[in-house]
Amino acid sequence: MWVRPETDPPLPQEGALTQMSAVRPITVTFPDSSLPDVPVDVELRFDVGLPYAACLAFLLSPADSEADRPELCWYFSRDLLNEGRHGPVGEGDVRVRPGAAGAVLITLHGLDGRVVLSAPQDAVAAFLADSFALVPAGSESGRLDIDTALARLRGTSS
Repeated sequence: MWVRPETDPPLPQEGALTQMSAVRPITVTFPDSSLPDVPVDVELRFDVGLPYAACLAFLLSPADSEADRPELCWYFSRDLLNEGRHGPVGEGDVRVRPGAAGAVLITLHGLDGRVVLSAPQDAVAAFLADSFALVPAGSESGRLDIDTALARLRGTSS
């Protein structure tokens, strides 16, 4: 039997609403591209069911409703994003480092190459503050929802 440690916050009362995610729309640029100053709207997302992860979501095209809008999500470590604001981190498909004054550079490596995004440091910091308010650093393992994580990996809803 699994027992919740005493340090965990109490479970919400029946009928109480609990915030389960944080979403922060931000505008990024692609400094290494042929159009380095063209802004692109993306979202940084955090879900308490995936407490170690942050999602960088690209909204691919306009749609009649938000539910119909296709998107591409890159999942990576929330700690990677946090630590990358202060110095270069990452060895795999996602690397993060401080950029020019007021920017965080996120490099995504895929099958077709790599892309470097420049995100406003204050927006990244605000997103991280929102996510750490939901799941404080060090408490992630007590919040991990394996079913949600597996559903996300399979591309199905939980």
